[in-house]
Amino acid sequence: MNYIKVLSNGIIKENPTFVLLLGMCPTLATTTSAGNGLSMGVATMAVLICTNIVISCIKSITPDKVRIPVFVVVIASFVTVLQMVIKAYLPEVDKNLGIFIPLIVVNCIILGRAEAFACKNTPLASLFDGLGIGLGFTMALTLLGMVRELLGAGSLFGETLLPETTNILLFVLPPGAFISLGFLTALIGRLNGRRKA
Repeated sequence: MNYIKVLSNGIIKENPTFVLLLGMCPTLATTTSAGNGLSMGVATMAVLICTNIVISCIKSITPDKVRIPVFVVVIASFVTVLQMVIKAYLPEVDKNLGIFIPLIVVNCIILGRAEAFACKNTPLASLFDGLGIGLGFTMALTLLGMVRELLGAGSLFGETLLPETTNILLFVLPPGAFISLGFLTALIGRLNGRRKA
């Protein structure tokens, strides 16, 4: 198996945000700043990688009738550990992301990759798939957060770059998430179309 292709697939061809349009709840809700987008992406990527590896390891002993509940329990276990670590060592991230950390359990990207890839491939291939999809998701959330923070607050990662008079409040509010996501999705789609031609 070509692991580099599996890795790049999640970043470009199967980007969960800009191509597959999955995981829209955290995408729209947590990207008010680049830092929040990066934090949410990294948290989701950690759960995705760990879940993919474990599900790939237990696929042969998991009966088909209880496959999905087993996947959800595995995902929930990793999210619980992640939430405890974030609460203990990163209280600022916990404060900023709040309820969206436990909601990683129901993120369709993670369950989708478990069902579509991890339960059919080796643990190493599943690791690369989780890393690729996770990087694609993290990059998308960070990019969306950067656009919204720059246009809405005039800053990037908390550092002021533009004068306050140029800020467009709409981009920090929920409608700004939809507008930014729409334009970025169209741009990425256009670039992917050119790459195929």
